Amino acid sequence: MGKPTGFLEYERENGEAVAPLERIRHFHEFHLPLSEEEQRIQGARCMECGVPFCQSGMVLNGMVSGCPLNNLIPEWNDLVYRGTWSQAYNRLKKTNNFPEFTSRVCPAPCEAACTCGMNGSPVSIKENEHAIIEAAYQSGQAGARPPQLRTDKRIAVIGSGPSGLAAADQLNRRGHNVTVFEREDRVGGLLMYGIPNMKLEKQIIDRKINVMKEEGVRFVTGADVGHNYKASRIKNEFDCVILACGASNPRDIQAPGRDAEGIYFAVDFLKSTTRSLLNSNLEDGNYISAKDKHVIVVGGGDTGNDCVGTSIRHGCASVTQLEMMPKLPDQRAANNSWPEWPRICKTDYGQEEAIAVFGHDPRLYQTTIKEFVKDESGKLCKVIVVSLASQKDPETGRVQMVPVEGSEKELPADLVLIAAGFLGAQSYVAEAFGAELNARTNVATEPGRYATSEEKVFVTGDMHRGQSLVVWAIHEGRSVAREVDKYLMGYTCLA
Repeated sequence: MGKPTGFLEYERENGEAVAPLERIRHFHEFHLPLSEEEQRIQGARCMECGVPFCQSGMVLNGMVSGCPLNNLIPEWNDLVYRGTWSQAYNRLKKTNNFPEFTSRVCPAPCEAACTCGMNGSPVSIKENEHAIIEAAYQSGQAGARPPQLRTDKRIAVIGSGPSGLAAADQLNRRGHNVTVFEREDRVGGLLMYGIPNMKLEKQIIDRKINVMKEEGVRFVTGADVGHNYKASRIKNEFDCVILACGASNPRDIQAPGRDAEGIYFAVDFLKSTTRSLLNSNLEDGNYISAKDKHVIVVGGGDTGNDCVGTSIRHGCASVTQLEMMPKLPDQRAANNSWPEWPRICKTDYGQEEAIAVFGHDPRLYQTTIKEFVKDESGKLCKVIVVSLASQKDPETGRVQMVPVEGSEKELPADLVLIAAGFLGAQSYVAEAFGAELNARTNVATEPGRYATSEEKVFVTGDMHRGQSLVVWAIHEGRSVAREVDKYLMGYTCLA
């Protein structure tokens, strides 16, 4: 519980972020940690609230409240306050395989549900988590711990994103023999190529992958199962298969001029930058460049924000971010009470940087592209955007955003990045294994289960539930590991 009066005595503090105009000069992480003593004070703020909503992982009004992993947050906050970092790490690792990832990229639903936040500032849970895991690496406590006993069971995991890695980690701890197949040239999936380096530096991923290798997990890269690697071979060689390929089918924009040169999906833009950065520090030029270009980002979520921050680091001439929905309120609305996830306007790092560079917020709300305009050579030169207004469908009662007649205007555009979310899994891997898809193009299972329609083939993560958070992906990976273990052994002792 921390110090009984800590939440009354201390204010919330976060580690400082490097100033926007300084951090845009590089692709490194830019949050500076608190000192050990300052971090202990933040742990002291955790109060004995009776019901720790922070670790509940409930869904309220369609949004998660608290940690989906049910992390033992009050326990390790107390241990941080007391300076017993080793015990704090043990409690943290009990529920979370990858705190080095979540402490960097998770939006912290735990903090949104913190009781301290009902009438003040929540405990800095995410920073405490980051301090614990980094202290564990520095002390050697987070090193490899191979299982003492091995079974004769062989498991293939297709995809090395957070869900596949969590499943592999859990099943390897159980003593099974796990091989992870990744179609890209590096392990990590979404973590490696979907999240920019300034949010998650890739040596952090490599550090954990090396630990997993020492613990006995085998990784095969360049294995695009269903294309250059046969699913039948995997089914013959392994006792069980877990599909963890993510929801990688991006939502497109169908508008006149869509075939213009200069329109890309956000994931391809971000991937090309990260690959070139890792291969040559961008010196090879093998990436989609935003330098000196007028950039339009379609989509207001985390991926859209990442495109804004990356474009600025490239040296774009301007950047505009289009959001279909209205601007959220700056404070909680009356119908969005604690401990629900706060539906409020957030200015993220990319938008902060755009404000610092260009002097204004890059976001245009209730706006979408009506037409892409190309020049005589077929290259994109501008877009025609249109304002949107909410309108209730008389048949379904659902509110839709519809174009406002006469609201069209032109914006210069040399590069458009579509960050409008994902529609579901790319189907070829599931089809290669004979697994059925549901109406949302995710792999079909019974409710609350992970077994597919195909014998000994299971599914997890975004490929199972649709596009979601890294913390949900880890939750899914741990859950499918329990089901697979029970399938293979007749029982499971996995948490």
